[in-house]
Amino acid sequence: MLVSMKRMCLLVLGLALAASYGAGDDQFTYSSFTGSNLTVDGAATVTSDGLLQLTNGTSNFKGHAFYPTPLHFRKSPNNTVRSFSVIFVFGIISDAFNFSSHGMAFFIAPSKNFSDALPGQFLGLMNEINYGDPRNHLFAVELDTILNDEFSDISDNHVGIDINSLHSIASVEPHYIFDYKNYKYVQLSLSSHEAMQVWVDYDGETNKINVTIAPLSMAKPTKPLISTTYDLSTVLTETAYVGFSASTGPTTRTEHYVLGWSFGMGGPAPAIDMARIPKLLHVELKARSKLMEIILPIAIASFFLTVGTITFLLRRRLQRADLLEDWEIEYGPHRFSYKDLFQATEGFKNKHLIGRGGFGQVYKGVLPASKMEVAVKRVSHESKQGMREFIAEVVSIGRLRHRNIVHLLGYCRRKRELILVYEYMPNGSLDKYLYASDDKLCVGWHERFQIIKGIASGLLYLHEYWEQVVIHRDIKASNVLLDENMNGRLGDFGLARLYNHGTDPQTTRMAGTFGYIAPELARTGKASPLTDVFAFGILLLEIACGRRPIEGRAQDTPFILVDWVTEHWHKGSLMEAVDRRLQSDYNVDEACVALKLGLWCSHPLPNARPSMQQVMLYLEGQHPIPEFVPMDVACQAAFDTLMISHQSSVGTMSGLSGGR
Repeated sequence: MLVSMKRMCLLVLGLALAASYGAGDDQFTYSSFTGSNLTVDGAATVTSDGLLQLTNGTSNFKGHAFYPTPLHFRKSPNNTVRSFSVIFVFGIISDAFNFSSHGMAFFIAPSKNFSDALPGQFLGLMNEINYGDPRNHLFAVELDTILNDEFSDISDNHVGIDINSLHSIASVEPHYIFDYKNYKYVQLSLSSHEAMQVWVDYDGETNKINVTIAPLSMAKPTKPLISTTYDLSTVLTETAYVGFSASTGPTTRTEHYVLGWSFGMGGPAPAIDMARIPKLLHVELKARSKLMEIILPIAIASFFLTVGTITFLLRRRLQRADLLEDWEIEYGPHRFSYKDLFQATEGFKNKHLIGRGGFGQVYKGVLPASKMEVAVKRVSHESKQGMREFIAEVVSIGRLRHRNIVHLLGYCRRKRELILVYEYMPNGSLDKYLYASDDKLCVGWHERFQIIKGIASGLLYLHEYWEQVVIHRDIKASNVLLDENMNGRLGDFGLARLYNHGTDPQTTRMAGTFGYIAPELARTGKASPLTDVFAFGILLLEIACGRRPIEGRAQDTPFILVDWVTEHWHKGSLMEAVDRRLQSDYNVDEACVALKLGLWCSHPLPNARPSMQQVMLYLEGQHPIPEFVPMDVACQAAFDTLMISHQSSVGTMSGLSGGR
């Protein structure tokens, strides 16, 4: 009898473990990771509380966790990838609220060996050489908290679907809809220190990929966050591993966690028992000692009563003292007091944060006296690069005045802080409209052509009509900002260089953004007005076609916009390159001018490109564009040069807009 009871207990225990950790080769469930048999590497571990911790706050580190055995993803007779479904609960904890460094991803890969993968922006999934390589056979859903221009990220808070590359085939800022009739939704922050659920569903019959996200307390929304179509039979191998990857960068201590996980092949993933999942740890201040709670406050109060308020006010005044140097007296525009900017942004609160650039944060503010809306950019003072770029902006655009250039209203310096104050651009940056998943944000052709002419006019002013020649060096869609009337304004002059008319520019350090860099700039590092013309040509094609300059794909080579438009030119089908979202609602003559001019401006030979003076004549219709032959072979050679040199490029983000 006793033996039978023991056998019964063992049977019940075995069934419980199976319910918690697995249900056969085709599905498994983890409502807690205590006692799990996951394979982990790097910083990843299972905590005593049952959390799967992928990173532990160590800078520039990565961690992986895998289901221990590979799963069979293909089915007979056609050997296509089977339908599958994933549910997981995750949380990201950092020292800063709503900001972390970097993100994490759920992935499917043919191997558990990620020893060559890099942390930081590569999320522990790939490196500088193999990202975009179809031999990766990798599918991933990234939860990214840093904006990386080299991967064409839409913001520093996004969910993306990745195929063999970190250039997501689809990405959206996380949110969930609570009122489908009126399309009301709640924005989510991946770095909110709160646990959230993610559902990933793939339909093997329709090749539909759906990704859904919601707070932990909410049921699965009926409308997915991302819905796209991609045949994973062209990506995944016969057997593959499923798991998670996370990585950290050099700043902001960050920890990535998975609280629960389930997987189902050929059907829905089993439900996770939310009552059993472990609690997400919260970063809390250490408890104060009694000395701090009792004795020290009394001592401080006595000190201030003794010394008096005069000392306190003097101390505050010294803390807010601004710095002044000789170059500021000669070049500087209006100087704001730190007190005014502090009040304008309510102490630089996170609720006013509207963007993060490569070396600073941008806040929306309202000046206390004039009630004028402004964008306030705080620049890091820690690096020489930050100071150099700060001075470049103050010296150059501080005195520029043109209707298609974002005006620098003034600046402020306070100890370790460098602050620039700009006009506020309520409609955000152009890339938000070109690549928005919501068709309501799509701008029409009339607005696009006006933006093109506006930016061309601004560049003509910089190159030929101002007192010095200004080379912008970072023309791209995210640096084109839109005012209340959707007029295009060129912003972010942090990489700008100036030289006198009639002299030779002396820049020798390559700067810019991958995809917009002229071939000669990649070879010599020497910028000129014609390198700006090249970037403008790429931007022109981008606006007309609604596609990014370079897009990662699962084939041997990535999609290159200029080559694609050139191919249409050769075939006589140039109008087929126009953005399909316009639905043929555009001026054919203007679109033809934009596409041909884009190819001409992005010619790989600098002397073959037009000047901005000529560009304006063609855009205004004062002269017809002369016949020319795009050099598709030379374009490919130029791209090869860029691929070799792109690691030296410097990506920046304007971030002066009211939205991303």
